[in-house]
This record gives sequence, structure tokens and C-alpha cells, in this order.
Amino acid sequence: MGHKSEPSTRLPIAILGAGLTGLAAARQLVRAGRRVTVFDPAPIPGGVIRSERHEPGWLVESGPNSLQETPAVADLVRELGLEHHRQPAAPAAKNRYILRGGLLRRLPSSPPAFLRSGLFSTRTKLRVLREFFRPRRPRLQDLPLADFFCEHFGPELLAYALDPFVSGIYAGDPSRLSARHAFPSLWKGEKEYGSLLRAQLAASRAKRARGEPPGPPPIISFTDGLAELPLALAASLPRGTLRLETAVNQLSPSPDGWILDAAPSERFDRVILALPAPALARLGLGPPGARTSLASLNLLEHPPVTALFLGYPRTDVEHPLDGFGMLCPSAEKSPLLGVLFNSTLFPGRAPAGHVALTVMLGGVRQPDLARQPLDSQLPIVEKALATLLGARRPPVFVHRTHWPRAIPQYQMAHDSYLEVIAAAEKRLPGMHIGGPVRDGIGLPACLSAGARLAAAALNP
Repeated sequence: MGHKSEPSTRLPIAILGAGLTGLAAARQLVRAGRRVTVFDPAPIPGGVIRSERHEPGWLVESGPNSLQETPAVADLVRELGLEHHRQPAAPAAKNRYILRGGLLRRLPSSPPAFLRSGLFSTRTKLRVLREFFRPRRPRLQDLPLADFFCEHFGPELLAYALDPFVSGIYAGDPSRLSARHAFPSLWKGEKEYGSLLRAQLAASRAKRARGEPPGPPPIISFTDGLAELPLALAASLPRGTLRLETAVNQLSPSPDGWILDAAPSERFDRVILALPAPALARLGLGPPGARTSLASLNLLEHPPVTALFLGYPRTDVEHPLDGFGMLCPSAEKSPLLGVLFNSTLFPGRAPAGHVALTVMLGGVRQPDLARQPLDSQLPIVEKALATLLGARRPPVFVHRTHWPRAIPQYQMAHDSYLEVIAAAEKRLPGMHIGGPVRDGIGLPACLSAGARLAAAALNP
């Protein structure tokens, strides 16, 4: 870690939130010799990562379904002793399907496959080739992701590549997301190289120079689902570190640290807030009469999303399900955002002779559909799956998870929310805020946010 151990008499550090960010921060602090207490109102750690087994052999992921194994993730998996439970995605996962013209079409997975594919027009292919020679141009201000992408690759690739990809990641609308905040790697690539293709080539060369394999990071999960990762992180902490089913509603600085209303007899040296925006907005910060408010973070849009985990006998679904899943561009007017082929991705997700799918509904595109009850959603989904995947009969297993406020949308006004967070930290030294509200929504980004927060809390 590079930090000296602190004397055991020093006050502990409080962490609010036992999701991936809070647990990663706690692990780093403990390894640096600091005492830590992690508070969370939920009965189990993990935040939105939830894996549940249901008889006779269904493994349901109610939140994220897979994890990109970056070098930092690979190191953590090894340190936590999870190598024997690690499950790489099946080779078929490289296939991604897209809905176009009412039919499922396989997305090309390499430059030669793109040039041979009938999915995109010759005009679009020529535009992509020209993008490689795009010069660097100074860009003075942020712009919507859709406009940014269209400048580089044109409207067809926007409609049938970026749009469904954004629906799958953010459940969002690329015309409303900020290019700079929602996809900072693209923003940085354009700034440094002009061409996004040249930026990608440079990134691949840099990976090879570091001894890393080419291409995107592997996709993984674990034998008992993604929840194994936060559970292992929690188990790596000293006994008594986690205080689950404990809500903290008020915290105030004191002459020698911080006082939390969940533990009136305890004081803390510093406080890390690894909470989603709605929870941050509800917090009381500071003494009465001198409060620092994060209430405006409640305005950060989080569209509703419903995930329907559906199980079928293999013989009831005609499609080979030979891929990661399918995505539905908004231009296709489908009621679905997309479908994950769970039982293709990883073993043990369905009983023998059965397949498992996860259907995503709602998002920015159709929030009202996400809010409907199961008995209204299921007929719509069954009709769509019959058409797209040849699902002949109703599913034999159904599990519904509804997220009323799912994924933070890094839209064009996102700077204003970041300024609110930075101002609160400046006004209340010793308080550090991070996680998906600020640092990126992917699971590797959450782990990186935990490391950043721990480093900040260790800084005198």
C-alpha cells in the first residue's frame, strides 16, 4: 500500500455504504493499518450486486450480471482467494446480437468482420475508414454523446451501435448523456489523437507494452454469482467492521472528528460516503443551523429499470442463444431494452435441459413500462420473445427485480452535481464522497473509486 500503519489509538474511519466502493475502501484502509466501521441499512453487503439461488437450479442475478476483469480486478480476485470460483464467459459471449428491421443480426466483432458485414451500409463503412485520418481539433466544451459520436461515425452507427450500447450500459439516451462524463475514455481519446480509431490502436499498443493481452478485458463471474466478490471483500475485513441493518441519517463534525447518529457513543476520525445520490441527498450534514446540503443530488436522473429473469426448457426456445445477448435500438420501437443469455454466458445458471434469460425493461426510453406490475409486463415480454427468439411457451420460472431509481445518468448538467459534491467536501474537511454518483458506473470503476477514497482518507 505504501502507507505506514497508524497507532491503534487513532479514531476509526467511518464508511457509509457497503457496496463495492465502500468495501474496497475499507479493505485498503485496513491494509494500511487503520480501524474502520462500515455502516449500511441493508441486511447483506454488496449494494446492487445480488445473486440468489432458487430450486431446482436457477441462479438469478438481480443486479449486474458480469464483470470486466481489468488487471486491478484480476489482482483482487487473486488476493481474495476467488480464483477457484472464477468463471470466464463462454467463447460464444463474443457474439452480440442487434435488432434491425425486426430481425436479430449479429454485430461484427472485428474490423474485417465489420467490412464484410451486411448490417451497415457501404457509406457508413467508408465513413468509419475515413475517421482513422481525422485530425486533432480543439474542442472547447462538452456536447451530447450522440452528437460527439455522430461527428466521428455518422448517423447509422449511432442508431445501430451506440444507441443500443448506451441502453445496455446506462438504460439511457445518448442524445441526453454528456460525452465528457458518460464516456471519458472516448473524450480523452479524441483530445489526444483526433481519431477514436487511432486512440483505440494506441491503447492496444500500450497494453501490449505492459504485457497485457490485446482486446477488451475478459468477462467473468463466479460459481455462486457476482455476489461472491462483495461477500469475499466483506469477509476479508476484521470481525466487527461491518454494521449492517444500521442506517445513518445525520453526521456532524466535532473538534476531534465526526459524530454519527447511528453510534452516539462513538467518534470517527474521517468519514467516507460511498452512497448513491438519493441516499446522499437525504443525509443531514453538519450541526443544526449550519447544515451542508446535498439535497440537489436527488435531481440527478436515475430511470427505473425492471429485470425479468426467465427460465425455459431448452426445447421451448428456437434461437441458438449463441451469444452474450441481444440489444434493441430505440429506432426499432421494441418494448425491450435488451436480453441477456445468462445460461450461455456462464454455467450453473439454469437446471439441466433449460435456459435462462434476463429481459431488461424501462430506462429513460420507457420508464412507465418498468413501473408496471409483473402481470402487465409478462404478456408484453412473452410476445416479444416469441417473435425475436422463438420462445414458444410461457416461461417455467420467473423472477422480477424492480429498481425504482436504477442507474445515474451523466447528462449535460452533470458538472453541477460534481460541483455540489466538491463544495461539500471543501466545507467539511475529512469527509470524502465517491462511487457511481461521481466516479463511473461500471464495477471496475466502483473498485477504483474505493481505492481513491481510501487514499484521500489516509492523506493528512
